[in-house]
Amino acid sequence: MTMAAWLRSLPSLTGVAPEPDAGPLPDAPEPLFERWIRQAVEADVAEAHGATLSTVDADGIPDARVLILKDVGPRGWAFAGPRDSAKAEQLAARSAAALTFWWPAVLRSVRVRGSVREASEEESAADLAARSAAARDGIPPGGWVLWRIVPDRVEFWHGSPDRRHRRTIYRRTGDGWQVSAPATESETT
Repeated sequence: MTMAAWLRSLPSLTGVAPEPDAGPLPDAPEPLFERWIRQAVEADVAEAHGATLSTVDADGIPDARVLILKDVGPRGWAFAGPRDSAKAEQLAARSAAALTFWWPAVLRSVRVRGSVREASEEESAADLAARSAAARDGIPPGGWVLWRIVPDRVEFWHGSPDRRHRRTIYRRTGDGWQVSAPATESETT
């Protein structure tokens, strides 16, 4: 069997999707994300706060790695890492990134993209102090950074085994958010 045939034979979208969100959508994406991540944890999704962070290096080459979300709020979606990491170098060169959450057990994904801002030294130090002693070992003062993605777009993807996936998209406007009504993928392609 060829690799392509073998890959195509693997099952996909085998999770159990919760019912689509009923009622009006929140005015901003953060409350909907909080609801979805809590539902993922309640459905026993392991490490639901894990996400893929995508950045671009100084040469325009994309890069990605998995990390842990630290916080979500109106100021942005927080993540952290060493100041001397490739991630830090890439964010210094191009202060934009994307986060992707994938919760297969509940057939949901969230994509966040926008500009990245470095938190204050105090916030970065507090985040480092919250880590275990082993995780802090070897990191000098000022060597840890907390960043926030300030999103301009957040997409909530609700999968379906029949491939009629639903997308709700928040786009930042001058005074808040514009939210699209959930549409099935067949309606948006």
